[in-house]
Amino acid sequence: MKNFKLLTLLFIATTVFVSCNDSDPVPVNEEEVITTLIATLTPQGGVTDITLQSQDLDGDGPNAPVITVSGNLAANTTYNGILRVLNETETPAENVTLEVESEGDEHQFFFTSDNNLVSSAYTDMDANGRPIGITFTLTTTNAGTGNLTITLRHEPVKTATGVSAGDITNAGGETDIEATFAITVQ
Repeated sequence: MKNFKLLTLLFIATTVFVSCNDSDPVPVNEEEVITTLIATLTPQGGVTDITLQSQDLDGDGPNAPVITVSGNLAANTTYNGILRVLNETETPAENVTLEVESEGDEHQFFFTSDNNLVSSAYTDMDANGRPIGITFTLTTTNAGTGNLTITLRHEPVKTATGVSAGDITNAGGETDIEATFAITVQ
């Protein structure tokens, strides 16, 4: 009986030792769940905010995102912009913007528009001096209509040129959220 107990303890100790070695997989940092993107645009020298919002509470489910634009943009105007991304599958909603900011070297927002209606510039940087895009400026041109697409990429190639300048063409990485807003500049 004494030998049986000794063998049992030896087996348990060996199992614990083998299962705790350095070859165990490292836990993976799961991607953020983002259901909502909100862009708030405040005209420089003005007071009326324009809000662009994309909300997709069922994620990849059958329902399309609900896209809203609170008003028209003024021609030849610069807006200060701020983005918020939320996970509204939780109560209260999780502000994922905080995670994007703290992991700024792994994230970047991109702004693209058709018809050359707007141009954008980054006003925030990650720890390496590369843009994130949580805060930005958006400058309108002449009157017209078109689309503004805002894309958040996870782990894009962030270099001193190209991608950091806001060119999504060769950004790589994975899209965390992308929303297209029909805008009018008047």
